[in-house]
Amino acid sequence: MRTVAFLPGVHGGDVLAQYWIGQVTWRLRREVCWLWRAMPPAADRAVDALDLMRYEAEKRAFFASDVTARHLSDLVAAGPPDASADADIRGSFGWVVRELELQPVERFILAVALLPIADSAAGQVIATCLNDASRTVPTLALVQRLWDEPDDVLRCFDPAHQLLRYGLLAGLTSGGLSDWQAPLRVPPLVASQLLFADGKLPAALEAVVPAAQSSAIDHAAIARVAAALTADAGPHGQPGMRLVPVLGATGAPLAKVAAAYAEQAGVGTVKPSIALPRDQLAQALTTAWLRGQAVYLPVTMLANPSVGEGIAEAPPLPGLPLTVFVGAYEGAALRGLGPTLPAIVVAPLTYAERLTHWHRALPTAGPELSELARRFRYEEAGIARVGRELATLGRPPRVDEMLAAARADLDFGTLAQLVTPRFKRRELMLPAAQDAQIAEIIAAMTNLTRVHYEWGTAHAWNEGGLAALFSGPPGTGKTMAAESIASELALPLYRIDLSQVVNKYIGETEKNLRRLFDAADSADVVLFFDEADALFGKRTEVTDAHDRYANLEISYLLERMERFKGLAILATNRKKDLDDAFLRRLRFAVEFPMPGADERLRIWRGAIPEGVDATDVDVEFLAQRFAIAGGHIRGIVFQACLQSASMGAPQRLTMAAVVRAVQRELDKLERATSLEQFGPYAALVAAQRTTR
Repeated sequence: MRTVAFLPGVHGGDVLAQYWIGQVTWRLRREVCWLWRAMPPAADRAVDALDLMRYEAEKRAFFASDVTARHLSDLVAAGPPDASADADIRGSFGWVVRELELQPVERFILAVALLPIADSAAGQVIATCLNDASRTVPTLALVQRLWDEPDDVLRCFDPAHQLLRYGLLAGLTSGGLSDWQAPLRVPPLVASQLLFADGKLPAALEAVVPAAQSSAIDHAAIARVAAALTADAGPHGQPGMRLVPVLGATGAPLAKVAAAYAEQAGVGTVKPSIALPRDQLAQALTTAWLRGQAVYLPVTMLANPSVGEGIAEAPPLPGLPLTVFVGAYEGAALRGLGPTLPAIVVAPLTYAERLTHWHRALPTAGPELSELARRFRYEEAGIARVGRELATLGRPPRVDEMLAAARADLDFGTLAQLVTPRFKRRELMLPAAQDAQIAEIIAAMTNLTRVHYEWGTAHAWNEGGLAALFSGPPGTGKTMAAESIASELALPLYRIDLSQVVNKYIGETEKNLRRLFDAADSADVVLFFDEADALFGKRTEVTDAHDRYANLEISYLLERMERFKGLAILATNRKKDLDDAFLRRLRFAVEFPMPGADERLRIWRGAIPEGVDATDVDVEFLAQRFAIAGGHIRGIVFQACLQSASMGAPQRLTMAAVVRAVQRELDKLERATSLEQFGPYAALVAAQRTTR
């Protein structure tokens, strides 16, 4: 095989590429012969440039008379070989020449840019021709010097030239091909494809295996996607990139579904390796186009932090005739992409499909998997992860282990805090009517799976969960009831941090709510909205843009509450401030009244820690005389314990300590009291007042 490069053994696999790289090396060799004649290049490059015209005739005479130069000129004059076979191989140098109808000068430019990538020895030869030891990368100025018709190079001065538009050349300055001194480079991935078109997929690209499940494929959209994959124009009829959004729930196999659509049109799909730096994405896209493949990109790869969090920008090389599937878990993430084709929406797994995947992931588990399939609305990848984790146990997992492993994927960020329930169901001290309502909420959540999927209510109610309102004065047990319900149902309880959710900037509250509900919808949880009136308040008359957006946020809340599949508990001290539309959508409304004497007695007894001697405390008197809520009673007992505990002293609670704590609590509540109210313990209060 004829040597076409400087380094022995460098040939490349494409015949036409070999010819044009040979054209470059022969011309470079001939140029070096001229430069190494009796007079060396000038030290001043300006003088060297001025000498080009001065020695033009002498140079031509040298090329005709010198034996080596004449031999190299004969090689340059030889015509190209028959490369029709290589031109049929998609992505080869010959295919690109034919596909883009490249003129000889354009082929030469591409070959010049390819040479230093293919041949490590070419750099110093290029530096010699440029009369600068530090410049080992060719430029357009060098191309013009080597090419027989310098004017031909000027015709390539188009900022949208196809060599640039298709990403075949990279690393140029903003001037594009009009910058004479800009380095000419072919990106390494592209160079490898041009020279070895029949090679394997580079490590920077990974093949995507199409999704097997047919339920994820919208057969009505197959023709539309197939047309995009085979079209030569973008969404508005202009040649260029076709962007196809792929939307689905968190964890949905978006890449596999995109590949399934492409497969219907006979096109393979690749995605960039996780190891590929973002600034190298352009050459990966060009390589995929050369190979005739579609590309899947997660929208996170297109995020532009300088524009704003979660805002994507269009992929590089918009003029490249390539179909790019852009995967996202919410439509808002696609802002900034520009024109796209209609989105492919990936339906979440149905309950039956989830159950099938759970059985596959946990083959030794029993009927409890039906509850897992309802509680955890994970996609295939999430279910498989749980299965792999539990497989390391080496035995059939217990129910609590399955629940713990499944909940590990829940992530609310800073929008909610996980609350460890402190109270059991038996510790609730409520009137009979309210106690019965709490029991109904627990029964409803317990039976939700059976009613939805055995009785058939899932379709009509969109697999919806439950929402309950707890209203009443502070300290009446709303938070305690929420914790006891979560404990009884063995569900994680998340308290919503309204300071993180509600944002003064327009649209930010809705964005936070979307993130919150999207995370909560993947599994059964209890969401506890304390002081819910701050978030679920009445809609206002629209007087400015802030009012309009606030009403939109409430409307969005209404819609997401209806679709929420877990248990949402709204607690408020001001029920009258809640929007009526919310109240209509609540399944339960529990009014927490101030406890009566009997409830207060039980609260007093339950608030005193076990093991503490409280025989001196007259709880019957306290329950009868002081109409305060349970939260305040527990605060009083805690304060009395703090004041009674001393190093080495017995764990004993006295009536005097409790009475002093009662007085402090009533003062804090700004409740007027009299000594008569304390009955036989008035003297203790009087002594306390004199010491203030």
